[in-house]
This record gives sequence, C-alpha cells and structure tokens, in this order.
Amino acid sequence: MSEWLPLSLTLGYVLLALVIGLGGRAERSSNALEEWGVAGRSMGPVTLYLLIAAGSVSAYTFMGAPGWAYAKGVPVFYVVVYLGYLALVAWYFGPRVWAFGAHFGHVTQASAIADRYQSPGLGALAALVMAIGSLAYAVLQTIGSAYILNVMSGGRIPIWLGVVIVLGAIAVYLTLRGQRAIGRTNVFQGILMFAVAWSVGLWATHSATGQWGFDEVYRQALAERPAFLTLPGAGGDMSFAFWTTSIIVSMLSFMPPVWTQWMSATSARTLRLSATWLPSYYLVILPLVTVGFIGVFALPGLERADTVVLEYAMANLPVLLVGLLGAGTLAASMSSSEPFIHSVALSLSRDVIGPWAGFSDERAGRWAKRLIVPLMALVIAPLAIAEPGSLVMILLIGLGFASQVLPAFIGMFFWPRANARGVTAGILAGFVVTVACITLWPHPLGIHAGFWGLLVNLPVFVVTSLASAPTDESVVERFFRLAAPAWSQKRWSAPRDEPQELSNSRQRAVDNGV
Repeated sequence: MSEWLPLSLTLGYVLLALVIGLGGRAERSSNALEEWGVAGRSMGPVTLYLLIAAGSVSAYTFMGAPGWAYAKGVPVFYVVVYLGYLALVAWYFGPRVWAFGAHFGHVTQASAIADRYQSPGLGALAALVMAIGSLAYAVLQTIGSAYILNVMSGGRIPIWLGVVIVLGAIAVYLTLRGQRAIGRTNVFQGILMFAVAWSVGLWATHSATGQWGFDEVYRQALAERPAFLTLPGAGGDMSFAFWTTSIIVSMLSFMPPVWTQWMSATSARTLRLSATWLPSYYLVILPLVTVGFIGVFALPGLERADTVVLEYAMANLPVLLVGLLGAGTLAASMSSSEPFIHSVALSLSRDVIGPWAGFSDERAGRWAKRLIVPLMALVIAPLAIAEPGSLVMILLIGLGFASQVLPAFIGMFFWPRANARGVTAGILAGFVVTVACITLWPHPLGIHAGFWGLLVNLPVFVVTSLASAPTDESVVERFFRLAAPAWSQKRWSAPRDEPQELSNSRQRAVDNGV
C-alpha cells in the first residue's frame, strides 16, 4: 500500500484540481469575452496575490531550479533577481494596465497594443510572437507534469500518458470556466505549494545534516565543491555574460498571462496591494534549491538533474511527504501552464482571428474556448512528449522571443513618439536575429540570443519611429493620461473634448490610485 500512496496522492490532486476548477458559478455567461478572459475584473487582493504568485511558481521552481543547483550551482539564483523584479513591475505597471483594460475595454495584451498604435496588424504580430514564448512555457510545465507522474509511478506511467492526463484535466475546466477557474485553482495550488516546499526542504535538510537549518548544506558545498558557489558555476558552461543577459531578457519580457492577471483585479488599489506582498511568496524557492545542493553529495551521477528533488525525497523522506511532494510539484506545473494556454487561446481569437473574421466580443469568447483543445493536441502535447532540452533552457528561449515585443511597451508607457511602423520593424528585426542566434549561431559570445535580438530591435524601432509619421495625437493623449498622468498634464494642460464616459473613467483611475 505504501508504495502506491505517492502516486495515489498525485493522481488524487489532478482530480481535486478538476473539481475546484469547475466549482462555483460564473456571474455572467462564460461565453462573454470579459468573463472568460479576465473573470469579469472581479478578483480581490488575496485571490490576485495567489493567482500571480502561483502562476509564476512553476515546474521550474520544483524541478528546474533544483536541477540547476544540482548541475551548475549558484547560476540558479538568477531567478531571485528575476522574481523580485516581477513584483516591482506588477506594482508599477500593473495599475496602469488595469486602467487601460477597465477604461478602454482591453482583455488582452495585444488588444492594448493594437489600440495604442491604431494597428490591428501590429496587435496580431505581437500576439503571434508572444504565443511562441507562451507556448514554450506551457510545454515546459507539461514536461514537468509528465516527469512527476513518471517518477511517482516508478515508470509505470510513461511520459506521453502523463502529458495526456494533465492536459486533459486542464482542458475541461479551462474551457468551461476560463480565468475564473485559473483563479480558483491557483488559490489552492499556491497554499499547497508553499507548505509542501518548506516541509520537504526542512525535512530533507534534517535527513542530510541532522539540522533543521540550511547553513550546513552550504558550508559543505563551500568546503568540498566551491565551484558550485561561484560563477560560472560547476562545469564552467554558464558564463557571467549569459547569466547576466538571461536576467535582463527575463526582466524585459512582459508575458501576456501576467497582463491578463493584472486586468482581472477589482481595482488598481487591489492590484497594488497584492503586488506589495508578492515577494513574500517567492521564499518558496529557497528550500527547493537547497535540496538541489544536497543532491550534489547524496545523488552523484543523477541521469536527469531536473528530478533531483523527487529522487531524493523518494529515497530519504516519509512516504506521505513524498506523495504530497508529487501533488505540490504537479500543482506548480498546472498552475503555470493554465494561464499561458489560456492567454494564447484568448489572444489568437481576439487579436489574430477576430479582426480578420470580424468577430464580435461574444463570438471571440466562444472561439477562444474552442482553441484550447487544438492548441494542446497539436502543439503542446507533441512538443512535451518530444522533451526538447532542459526545463530551464526552454524557459529562457521562450523569454528571448517574448522580449522582442519590448518596443510596444516603451511606446505605451514612456515614449509618445513611438508608432506602429517603428514597433513593427523593431519586433521583426529582433525576431529574425533571435532565431538566427538560437539556430545558426547559438548565443554568440556567450550572450543570450534574445539580448542580441534586442540590440538590433531597439535601434531599428527608434530610427523607424522618428522617420515615419507619429500616431494620432488624441490616441497618444488618451493613453498617457493614464500611463503617466503627471507628465501628460504638463504636455496636455487643457483636456481635449472627450466623451463623458472617458472623462469619468479617468477620474475613477485617480480615485483608484493609478
């Protein structure tokens, strides 16, 4: 019985997630684009805190990060900088994005881009480029889920079947409930992940050192394997340049699911409160990375570094805790794959297919739901089963593509002179360079491919914007009165004639702290 307990708890979690995701009743029809896409902008501070936190804590945290600690050592801590920056970004940009959505009716990142630059074509281009990064992230999480079921079952559940089980469960509640299901499941998943991570980390440390603290693990690493605690890390294959540019690329990637999560808040104040507390959740990564360092001594020669926590737990921890680890790791994978699959389907329907087919918002909502299963069956599942590379490298490559949309955000928040031609030229140039620096000449000079893309992207964006006609002044004014109210007040001291609804919405933005 005890040998089946870990697998039973892990599979039981899949069933429980399905029940939670389908629970509750939507306040509006789930076919409504705003309901399915951003939960009717109804999420309070606690739900939003766990929605964002659980969405950013993934298979990377439970598997990829400990795997990098095991294989490379200190380079894994790039994620500490990255996650800390995400909380700052949410605090500063989140309320402005929320204001765009609430006042202008945006439900996707690409729809905000299309509106700012008055170009549905640019919105579609941004949606497609971001879809590459988002799908790479969803593939990463699905591989993590399959690993978990494979290890928990002692190899009885092959990778392909694990992919089918997890994606099948997500497909049901995501199709029927959309963002509201993501919010409900992430609340439970977020609590479970934090509790499991610290329980496993402390127990593993006590098992390895006889102490409940982490300090002895790092003292041993410093004494016996000092290369693990200095860049470029063990093996010397992680240069300082790649480590640094990976952080920069990660920080400059405004991923669509995060944008959608921000727009799901009840108000800008709610979002800012959640973002203020967000760094507290990221303590979840510390105990798991420590287990990765323990594995350096306890599990030498491990074939798959990404499974170090699972392997150590199965060999050294109580069977009940192993089962909870399986459930917690699966929760991490599912809580992150859900929002990325959701955002791709939503944006493809609303921003790529919709403008071409003339969809109403309700029809775009129905099509978004219909795209969930084809995306899983035709893209995510085949790539996950093929297992293309390590979990961390899949993530970094996906972020490299996503970062190429940066010019669109510069023009939305900082530079009124940016226009559609400049943004389009920059994205295309950066995309081509990123592809070349991944396939033809991988990460030249040890610098991340996405960073090379940005080095070409940004100058092309600036030069092309200055050489072509600016966006209509009234559109720029409309955005910058919300994005930079103090600056815009100096530039446009006297408001232009505008609809009363928009004037009232700006006042609401002030009342909500934007």
